[in-house]
Amino acid sequence: MGTLEAHEGRPAAQVRSGRKPLQQCHHAEQVLVSEQQIASSACTLPAEERPGRMQAAKGLAVGSQKGSDGFLVRGEAPLGTEDREVDHPDLATRASSSRLQGQSPKAIEVNRARSKGANPTRGLHASVRRPMFRRLLIANRGEIARRINRVAQQMGMETIAVYSDADATSPHVREASRSVRLGPAPAKESYLNTEALLAAARETGAEAVHPGYGFVSESADFARACTDAGFVFVGPPPEAMARMKDKARARVLAGEAGVPLVPGSAGVVGDVAQAAVEAERIGYPILVKAAGGGGGIGMAVANTAAELEKAFRQSADRAKAAFGREGVYLESYFPSPRHIEVQVLGDRDGHLIHVLERECSIQRRHQKVVEEAGSPLFLGGKEAGLLAEMEKAALAAARAFGYANAGTVEFLVSDGAFYFIEMNARLQVEHPVTEATTGLDLIAWQLRIAAGETLDVRQEAVRRTGHALEFRIYAEDPVRFLPSPGRLAVFQPPGGEGVRVDAGYAEGDVVTPYYDPMIAKLIVVGKDRQEAIHRADRALSDFRVEGIKTNIPLHQRIVRDAAFQAGALDTHFLDKHAKA
Repeated sequence: MGTLEAHEGRPAAQVRSGRKPLQQCHHAEQVLVSEQQIASSACTLPAEERPGRMQAAKGLAVGSQKGSDGFLVRGEAPLGTEDREVDHPDLATRASSSRLQGQSPKAIEVNRARSKGANPTRGLHASVRRPMFRRLLIANRGEIARRINRVAQQMGMETIAVYSDADATSPHVREASRSVRLGPAPAKESYLNTEALLAAARETGAEAVHPGYGFVSESADFARACTDAGFVFVGPPPEAMARMKDKARARVLAGEAGVPLVPGSAGVVGDVAQAAVEAERIGYPILVKAAGGGGGIGMAVANTAAELEKAFRQSADRAKAAFGREGVYLESYFPSPRHIEVQVLGDRDGHLIHVLERECSIQRRHQKVVEEAGSPLFLGGKEAGLLAEMEKAALAAARAFGYANAGTVEFLVSDGAFYFIEMNARLQVEHPVTEATTGLDLIAWQLRIAAGETLDVRQEAVRRTGHALEFRIYAEDPVRFLPSPGRLAVFQPPGGEGVRVDAGYAEGDVVTPYYDPMIAKLIVVGKDRQEAIHRADRALSDFRVEGIKTNIPLHQRIVRDAAFQAGALDTHFLDKHAKA
């Protein structure tokens, strides 16, 4: 049983941090704000009682770039409004006076009926009408927990944070309405502990659970446990998650839907002998992959038959350690592909759209380092036919899995052709670059869809404005890439036009070795890729972190590299470029 810290009627941040009252909060008068400024705002009144400018900004992941104005406060309507967007802070101020009343999950069908026949373009920015859940438990930590918290509070919900002993004083705990201790620091005893998470939801009266990404976000068993316990799981149906979790089975379903596949085995290969037969058929080099998971974990390359057994054993062992099963399958290994993914969004009624593409080719050990929207491969209308086919294939794959909510279909692109890799049944780390360039708040839409509302956005209404880059800021040595835990003696994120920082930590916090080393995400938007790169270079130079080592110097080398600036990317970029 977790330990409940409930702050009825007052935000947890106000009770635990003693922040300044509203009249001293200068952030409330800012129109152009970064995500970090919003996150660190000293405002402590409930969201619906703050001035309209903060009300419109709080919880928003996106800004609509307009000329040189950077991020304009635009997107979700303030609390108390009906079917209106807010594109001006004065309108937000006038509209923010009324408060919303909560509703239980029993009202989901009412939400669904109400949303039928709505204006098909009004929902582009996920305008909020009334809270669909009274209380939302956020089953995660760090920057994504803070991001979900801000959006949910903006939508009128009471939020519940969970934490391990290592995170007891973390920002995501301070900012939530309530907080519940899960257990000791190890993830298996806290953030991966299904019983502790469900107990926290029960004792706080939560109606829905948002898993974020990582931890339990792609666990069909956890999603099913939530629904069996009477909670709404903010994500795809458990059945769809189960289809996608087995990567070998997912390949078969995608292939049956006509989606191009990387040449590979028909399913899981049982032993080295079978792998050798399949590898000869496919042709070397071969990539051995874990069937039970993703994220680059458990991948091993065999360039020749002599290397196959070692690669097979290595992949199987890592798969068992990470995912609890050692099943692997084989794919042809492309030496220099691009990694491009398509964001999809769908409701429970089968309405499915894509939200354009992102490029994630800059990776280290199969882990993404820099992402951007859109892909340089398609800028200026280049390869338009290829992109259209990828978008079509992404929707076909999602339909084959029976998908609903937000998800991502990933492809490899090589020599003018594309191939399905996998579909991720969750929000992606890099979702902000899509939000920043389309105006869609993906988390707000996740919540609305989970509540049974119809996705009232037509495909033709989805358009990109500008270009966005995301840099994952890790607590690690930028040359040897070893972890660098410790106390953040100085943590001063950059600001300026088109700059947003999603941070999981604040100055003085301790980065522990228990979890992923990402401490923040730097998102930069420009009117085009060139301006975005220029702003990113400046923002990286202004990002001050002391007390630990970070990979900021690596990002600086990347943005200053001629190949990156030319858009000449592939998954082995860091093997050839941006050297220290």
